[in-house]
Amino acid sequence: MLPETTPEDDGTTAPPARDRRPPDRVALRADLRAALPDATAAVVVTAAVFAFFWVRMESGDSATVAVMPFMDDAGTYWMYLLSQAFGWSGLLWAWGTVMLGLLLSGPRPARLPVSRQVLERWHRTTSLTTMALMFAHALMFAAELVRYEAQLGWVERLWAGFADTFVPGWYDSGTGRIAIPIGQGALYLAVPLGLLFYVRHRIGANTWRRLHRFVIVVYVLSVWHTLLYGTNVWYGEWPRTVLWLLQLPVAVLLLLRLLRPARRAERLGAPGRREGASPPGWVVRAVGRVAAGTVVVGLIVVVASGHDGGRERPAEPPATSPHAHEPE
Repeated sequence: MLPETTPEDDGTTAPPARDRRPPDRVALRADLRAALPDATAAVVVTAAVFAFFWVRMESGDSATVAVMPFMDDAGTYWMYLLSQAFGWSGLLWAWGTVMLGLLLSGPRPARLPVSRQVLERWHRTTSLTTMALMFAHALMFAAELVRYEAQLGWVERLWAGFADTFVPGWYDSGTGRIAIPIGQGALYLAVPLGLLFYVRHRIGANTWRRLHRFVIVVYVLSVWHTLLYGTNVWYGEWPRTVLWLLQLPVAVLLLLRLLRPARRAERLGAPGRREGASPPGWVVRAVGRVAAGTVVVGLIVVVASGHDGGRERPAEPPATSPHAHEPE
């Protein structure tokens, strides 16, 4: 979620004097303060999404209710709605921070609306906000599970909510058996990968850079989790199509970033002719470019064909909840 290059690390050989300048002087505390406006905007967006979901549930148009009719009570299931709202704003912020990261580490546009330093700061602050939104999404889901298991004692309810939400493989119902571990994987990768930037002086810039490339995996897992478990995009209707469409610019920027990386050492020349361009490394980079191109073509085909994995909305929705549940 943070750029792989900085003004003093753009893939070129810098003068020794510049190498001596500490590259780690961006402090987490300073970025947390700088993230306050961004986090405020995220809260506003989350509140708007929550209100939208509430209105749709009250009006009977909610896709969540179509999937789980027992949830047809916004006043009771407001924590679940809030979890959904945090999840959607978190995915939106993840999309934005990944787009910024790819823009910064790929071919640089001739003109930018703001300076590169500003874009890098936005990239860092949106990354921090994304992590907070992901955690809030999981926390509200756990709170809803605690409320739901009213037949258990408080200790058991707290454990059940925590385990189902945060322990991989514990949740054992329906699609969640796959979707929730995928979401957990995104959360548990996002936090260390996002915060490693602030200790890059301890682990080394090259190590940090290699680890940072796995951030795209976090984003892929987040989208996958949403497509599998997001009841608002459960059916093959326009919300699911829009979600697929939003992945196209990410895939295009990723392809451009792989084809024309900002760092010279990552460019694909003849095998073995450049430092770091050993035959195995060359093959990996070439395969990455082919894979990214395939993803771009695949996304176009999915959107154009309408075969996006969405389910058919049933004429008669299921009448019961997925778990046995005693009324409170």
